Amino acid sequence: MFTKNKEKLESFIGVNSSFKGDIETKGTLRIDGTVEGNVNADWVILGEKASHRGDIIARGIIVGGRVDGNLKATEIMEIKPKAMVNGDISTDKLSIAEGALLNVKISMQRDEKKIVELQAMR
Repeated sequence: MFTKNKEKLESFIGVNSSFKGDIETKGTLRIDGTVEGNVNADWVILGEKASHRGDIIARGIIVGGRVDGNLKATEIMEIKPKAMVNGDISTDKLSIAEGALLNVKISMQRDEKKIVELQAMR
């Protein structure tokens, strides 16, 4: 998903770690442990064992674990098969894998400038 992303993994919260408080960082934040607080980063990856309580705002978000809070991705969001999300989702592009559990309200915006209409050939 992040193949075009030139940001490197700069921050990491491991499986056996927990953090309480808000996080604001540049680059990519990977969470495999427990976080209670709001997160603002360029990119956020939550592993399958991650648990997050709070809101996340980022350009791109991958959810593999549990989130209790609102998610806002300005570019793209991917919900993996073992994910569980409770809250609101706001994004331009959304991918939800079969098996994910969602109790959410989804809001998606369309950038009219990026829409290309194809004309039928005769």
